[in-house]
This record gives sequence, structure tokens and C-alpha cells, in this order.
Amino acid sequence: MLKRTYDDQVCSIASTLEVVGERWSLLVLRDVFLGVSRFDDLQRDLGIARNVLRDRLNLLVGEDVLERVRYQERPERFEYRLTDKGRDLWPVLHALMSWGDRHVSGAGNEPTIVEHRECGGRLDGRGRCERCGALVDARDVVAKPGPGARPGHPLLSRG
Repeated sequence: MLKRTYDDQVCSIASTLEVVGERWSLLVLRDVFLGVSRFDDLQRDLGIARNVLRDRLNLLVGEDVLERVRYQERPERFEYRLTDKGRDLWPVLHALMSWGDRHVSGAGNEPTIVEHRECGGRLDGRGRCERCGALVDARDVVAKPGPGARPGHPLLSRG
């Protein structure tokens, strides 16, 4: 049986897995990058148990990857926003998405298209704009449903 922690490993990858290595954590971050930021919306989109989502959000907030921001006082409600530390995960998530587009979904069937906000060019697998050549970060992109988007895709449910 695999251990649940990597405390005995002196490795930055193992240390990172302690923070974001659980699949639900990566999917929560994906949704927050796509603009899904409220608990109920995250829960509905992911189909995750509320207690599991709560635990993942608490971990990501505790690790300063996300911040919890009140958006309503009565009843008190919060949304989750990326911190600078969270935005630094953009290249990792984009690389995973690009790998999936290439090796799982297949060209022309991408669920999500990521474009450079400034010029509208698509990003390559390394986060470079194919149109203007700029290396972009999370604040420089916009995500849109791609040709492989299916009902329930988080970008299709937004108005």
C-alpha cells in the first residue's frame, strides 16, 4: 500500500504533490482558473462530495494557493481566488491540459481553448502565443469552450 505522504523524500516534486497532487485539488484549481470560484458552483461542476471539496479548499487556502474572500454578508458566503502562488501553477495546469489535448482528446477535439487575451492567438503547449510569440501567464489568457466541450463544461454554464 502506498503511503499518503512524501515526508521522507527530499524532492521538490514530492513536496509539491503534498500540496496539489491529489486529483480533486488539481480539478478545483482548473475550475478556479476558468472562473468558477464559489463553493456551490465548484461542487456542482465537479460533482464532488461537499466534505471533500471543503477539505481540498481548506488545504489550498492553508497553503496560500487560494484565498477565501467574502462576497456576501447575509448569509455569509465566500468565493475562492488564486493568490500569486496559485497563479504560479498556471504553466503546470496548462501543460497538463496541452498533454491531454494532444494525447487523450486529440487535435480538433479540445474541450477548452486558451487564447492570448491581447491578440487572440492560441497558446502552444509551452504557453507561448502562436500568433505573436509572447510567453504569457494566467493573467494574459482567456479560456473558451473548444470543439470537444460537452454539456456541463464550466465555460458553457456561464452566461
